[in-house]
Amino acid sequence: MSDWTAFGRVDADGTVYVKTAEGERVVGSWQAGAPEEGLAHFARRFADLVTEVDLTEARLNSGAADASHSLSTIRRLRASLAEAHVVGDIDGLAARLDRLATVAEEKAGEARAARDAARTEALARKTALVEEAEKLAAESTGWKTAGDRLKEILDEWKTIRGVDKKTDGELWKRFAAARDGFTRRRGAHFASLDAQRKQAQTVKEELVAEAEKLQESTDWAATAGQLKDLMNQWRAAPRASKEAEQRLWERFRAAQDAFFSRRSEVFSARDNEQRANLERKQALLAEAEALDVDGDPKGAQAKLREIQAQWHEAGRVPREAAAGLERRLRAVDDKVREVMDSAWRRTSPQDNPLLAQMRAQVAEAEERLARAQAAGDARRIKEAEQALASKRQFLQLAEQAG
Repeated sequence: MSDWTAFGRVDADGTVYVKTAEGERVVGSWQAGAPEEGLAHFARRFADLVTEVDLTEARLNSGAADASHSLSTIRRLRASLAEAHVVGDIDGLAARLDRLATVAEEKAGEARAARDAARTEALARKTALVEEAEKLAAESTGWKTAGDRLKEILDEWKTIRGVDKKTDGELWKRFAAARDGFTRRRGAHFASLDAQRKQAQTVKEELVAEAEKLQESTDWAATAGQLKDLMNQWRAAPRASKEAEQRLWERFRAAQDAFFSRRSEVFSARDNEQRANLERKQALLAEAEALDVDGDPKGAQAKLREIQAQWHEAGRVPREAAAGLERRLRAVDDKVREVMDSAWRRTSPQDNPLLAQMRAQVAEAEERLARAQAAGDARRIKEAEQALASKRQFLQLAEQAG
C-alpha cells in the first residue's frame, strides 16, 4: 500500500488536512490520539476508495459488469472526491477515474450499439417469421408441412428477445391472425375433402355393384370390355376415405378376379380341347395328303369326303394353326377335283353319267310342264317353264364342256 499519509497533515488543534493541486482542504478532526494515527485513519478511508476503483476497473475490463453501470459508479466516485473525508492522492485518483470514465463511455457506447444491432436483428427475424406465416396462411396447400412449419415458427419466436413491447405486440397480432387464418382455411379444405370423399364413395359403391353383377357372366368378350371400362371409371373417380377406399377396392377387385379366373379356366379348357383337335386334324391331313389321287381318283374322292366329314366333326383348332391346315386340305381337295374333272372330260357324252342324269332331269321338267298345261294352271305353267329353261341351259353348258 502506498503511504497516503504523505498527502495530509494534522495541526496542533487536531484538524486534519488533505493536500491537493488546488491547495489544502479540511477533511476532518482527530482528537483520539497521536497525529500519525489520525492520518493513518483517514488514509485507510482513501485506500477503501482505491479498492472500490480497482474492483470497478477490473469488472469493466473483464466484461463482467455492465459498462453503463460501471460508468455510473465511476462518475459517483469521481464526484465524491471533492468532499471526500480521506487523506491520499486525490488528484491521481481523480485522473485515474477520468481515464476509466472514458473507457467506460466507449464500452457503454459499444454495448448500446450491440443492443441496437441485436434489437434490429430481432425485429428483422420476427418480421420475417410473420411474413412467412402470412404467406403460408394465404397460399400453402401442403397442410401438414405448413402446419409443422407454423409450430416451428412459434418455437423460434419464443427464443427471440430484444424487440420493444409495442412493436412485439403488433407483430404477434399479425402472426396470430395468420395462424388462425391458416387453421380456418385448412378446416374448410378438409370439410370440402370429406364431402368429395363421401361422393366418391357413392360412385365407387355403384361401380362395385356393377362389377359384382358381371362376375358370373359367361359372355367373355363383352364382359371383359365392360369390366375394363369399370376399371377406367374407378381410376378416374376421386378417392374415398382410406378405410372405405380399401374396403370397396377389395370387393371391386374380388369381382374382377372372380370373372377373369372363371374365364381363364374356360379358356384353358378350350385351349386343351383345341390342342387335341389340332392333333386329330393333323392326323387327318396326313391321311389326306397320302391319298393316291392319280392311281385311284374315285377312291381318293370317296376317302377325302370321309376325311372332310371327320374334319368338321373334329372341331376348332388354335387360331394360329387353322389357316395352314385348311390351306393344305384345300390343296388336296383341289388336286382330287382336278383329276376327277380331267377324267370326266375324257368320258364320251353317251357314257357320261352326269349328262345322263341332267337329260333325265330335263325330261322330267318337260313332263311337269305338260301336266301344268293340261291343267290350265298359269302359275304352275310359268314355274315349270322357268325350271325347264334353267335345266336345259345347264345341260347345254355341260355338253359343250364335254
